[in-house]
Order: sequence, then structure tokens, then C-alpha cells
Amino acid sequence: MKHWMFLAAAAALATSGLAAGAAHAECKLMRIQEWTVRLERNLPVIDGQINGQKIAILVDSGSERSFVTRSAAARLMLTRYDASAKGLYTIPADRPVEAVQVDELKIGAATRKNWSVGLAAAQDFGSDIALVLGEDFLSATDVEFDLPNRAIRLFDARDCQSVSLAYWAKGGAGEAALESGSRTMFTVTVNGRPLQATFDTGTTVSALTMPAAARLGMTPQSPGVVPAGCSTGVGRQPVDYWSGPFESFAIGDETISNPRLRFGDVFKSAAPMAALPQMVLGMDFLRTHRAYVARTQKKLYFTYSGGTVFPSDAAKDCRDLR
Repeated sequence: MKHWMFLAAAAALATSGLAAGAAHAECKLMRIQEWTVRLERNLPVIDGQINGQKIAILVDSGSERSFVTRSAAARLMLTRYDASAKGLYTIPADRPVEAVQVDELKIGAATRKNWSVGLAAAQDFGSDIALVLGEDFLSATDVEFDLPNRAIRLFDARDCQSVSLAYWAKGGAGEAALESGSRTMFTVTVNGRPLQATFDTGTTVSALTMPAAARLGMTPQSPGVVPAGCSTGVGRQPVDYWSGPFESFAIGDETISNPRLRFGDVFKSAAPMAALPQMVLGMDFLRTHRAYVARTQKKLYFTYSGGTVFPSDAAKDCRDLR
């Protein structure tokens, strides 16, 4: 990974765990890092250090950029500066764009020095999280989300174009093609209609956007639709959700019949982008699946681990949380 120094040798996985055949003879799947994950408010948090001080880090694949919270910047005495000319942005857009200088960030055996990282626009999030690690970091390698076993792993796959990288799946794994672009996007189908989707470890629940749900005939006024709670997250504005009865959800060769799916203003706090997904698969999906994002192959591999994929637990709406 660019700008990072790894202090420990990467571990090569045994080829017996990969797809059989001569095609894997040259494949080298190197595990760069393995992070032990703990769940805080059902979100994945790992440990690290900034300038020698221990911090908690939220791994948020739904955040386009990494950033440091303002309370952490003050506590760690990080130097702040105007970053308007560096292509960064804030939500809302009229707030000043600031960044901080991190002399050294350590996560496990990896070290990054002299890192300029964005400063969160909001003053505080009522959380002990100091750093949100976003897609700008995660997109540099292949990433395995093994949240059923409380782990996230980074890989370097070499000469593996024709090999399944779901090394744990002796019975095979589901697959989906990754689309080109800065976000990790792939196609799912809801009621038989294709939608662009992405993984978002920074949200506890999966949801359709309001426009995508409306195109499927689902609005807050539709029969069978009920309020489905308020979603909050580090650096995100609260979003009210509704849930409604759908005919089917499918990804790869996995199909769920008659799911109740949430929908809402999913990208309320997102920066303007040319293309946004129509559905996010959040921690409810990732806690019931093991997934490998193979950017080197532009593929997603996944297996079902057990449990309810899209739970419809009752929750308070955003007004009740104020």
C-alpha cells in the first residue's frame, strides 16, 4: 500500500485453500494485515495509535475519505490547517475545510508517517472514536470482511486472475462483479430489478435510497410500510427509515424471498458525487456473511454465515432521539 510501511512479513496462504487446478499454481495470496474487530453500537472498531497515543478507529467503508474527529484532534494536540486547496470537502459545503497533520499512525504492524488527513466538520459525535478509516484507505488493497469472526483482513493477491479468492469456502462462494470507480459498487436485484449497491460498515442496517424504493413502488404511504427507526453514525446526520414488504432480494446466486427492507434518505450527509449507489448493505448483511472484496480481480466473493440478514427490529425515530 502506498505510503505505508509494513513491519511484519506478509503471510502466504496455502494454495490448498484456493480453487483447485493448475490455474492457481502461480497465485500468491498474501495476508498483509489482520485486525481484531470489536463491535461498538454494532459498528466495527479497531485499535491503533496516533503519535504514540492509543486511539479507537472506526472502519467505515461507506465514508469516501478518512478523517479525524475534532475532539480527538484537540486531545492529541494535532496541528490544524486550512485544506481548501487540497480537494477535500465538508458537509454542509459552506463550512471551512480543515485537515490535521499526523506524524505517525500505527495500525497493527503497519505504520504511516507524515499523513495529512481531513478534520471532521462536526465538533463532536458523542463517541470515543478518534479516526474514521474510509474508502480512500480500504481501496488500496483487497479486503476481507469476516465480521462473523470479528476480523478484517487486508490482502495482496498476485497472479490470481483466474482463481477464486474465497479461500475459506470449500463448497464455493457467491460472486458479483465490481464496477469501476472510487466506490466499491456491485449489482444486486430487488423484486427482480437490478440496483447498484455498496458495502457500508459505517451503518448498522441495509437500506434502499428513497428514489430506488419509489421506482419499485414503495413509499412511506404504501400499504404495509411502517417506521423502521433512526440511523446514526460517526460523522453522519440522523436518517429516518421505513420498512416495507418486498418480493425478493438477490446478490449473486443468493436469493432472499419476501424480505422486509428499509429505505430512507441514505445519502443525506454524503458529498455531491457523479454516481451514488441505490442501496447500501450495512452491518446486518456483513454480520451474516463473510465477504472478500477482490479489487485486483474486480470481483466480490461472499458466503452466508447464518442469522437473519435483514432484521426488522422496532426502533425509535430520529425525533425521539433528540
